[in-house]
Amino acid sequence: MVKLLDEHERTLAFAEVALGQIKSLRQTAVPRNYEIWYVYATGYNAPLNKIINETLARNGRLSESDLEQIYETYLSHIKASDRIDKVGARVIGEIDDVMTLITDALGMSQSYDAKLTGANESLRNAKTRDQIKAVVDGLMKSTREMQETNKALENRLSLSKTEISNLQHSLEAIRAESLTDPLTGLGNRKYFDRSFEMAVRAALASGEPLSLLMFDIDHFKSFNDSYGHLTGDQVLRLVAMSLKQTIKGQDITARYGGEEFAVVLPNTGLRQALTVADHIRRAVMAKELKKKSTGEILGRVTISVGVSLLKPDDDTDSLIERADACLYAAKRNGRNRVICEVDPEYAAETRSQVA
Repeated sequence: MVKLLDEHERTLAFAEVALGQIKSLRQTAVPRNYEIWYVYATGYNAPLNKIINETLARNGRLSESDLEQIYETYLSHIKASDRIDKVGARVIGEIDDVMTLITDALGMSQSYDAKLTGANESLRNAKTRDQIKAVVDGLMKSTREMQETNKALENRLSLSKTEISNLQHSLEAIRAESLTDPLTGLGNRKYFDRSFEMAVRAALASGEPLSLLMFDIDHFKSFNDSYGHLTGDQVLRLVAMSLKQTIKGQDITARYGGEEFAVVLPNTGLRQALTVADHIRRAVMAKELKKKSTGEILGRVTISVGVSLLKPDDDTDSLIERADACLYAAKRNGRNRVICEVDPEYAAETRSQVA
């Protein structure tokens, strides 16, 4: 009982802090804002607390745009595993209900069989019209009951089929979400690793070319340091949007980690991959970055790109290693450029690493 009271008082204290923050910052007391400040009060979500503290220190307030981005980035995504468990429990519950209904129907069927057997015996022994009529009436009643049971089972099975189909779609959506980076909408690292492995295997088996592009946002840390992590998130989304607009079809696009992105180009040789990489670089550079909360123009974003081509003796690690080395060479040679493994800058980079 003491423990329950302590928990009650502790959660009320969090609630008071949340409401106090909403009042002091004169924000609307909507559920979204309350959830943000309640989680902030618990201290359990360190990234959320960090971004709020940084934004308040810099601006003295949280705008509606700030609150929306914080909620979308740090709170709106329920863990896929939790959602899978919930859907799985519903599937199991649906199957249990159907099994109960089938068991009842089987019991009714066995009872009906017994009644038919009894009616057959009764008809053989019947001597009068009334006795025969009584047996027939009993059979008709049992048949109607059996028909009703079968109809109920048919309707319930039809509903269950629809429900389980809907739950299957939910699981597929959760699976897709589990492979998606919530901030950028691109594939996440798990998606990249899985898709890249399959693409490399297919290319090695078929002998078709395959190229890998590794991107890194230039001076990304300075965006975070100068304007805060919310603006840094905006930069990541800007680059992701450029990738989505440029990369189509069977090509694989993912946020590799942090400010680094990866694109796998099946059936694509080195020359064509360089063209694609430069298109992406130009698309990113063409977009102007504007701070949502103030409308302030922050300039343009640039990226550096490394490109490698699959060789017969390659695996995923060696292909990534060469693309990374090309990317590092691009950064060492002035950034905002594309370097591939046949460029002299890459050769110089590998020599310096060996030395």
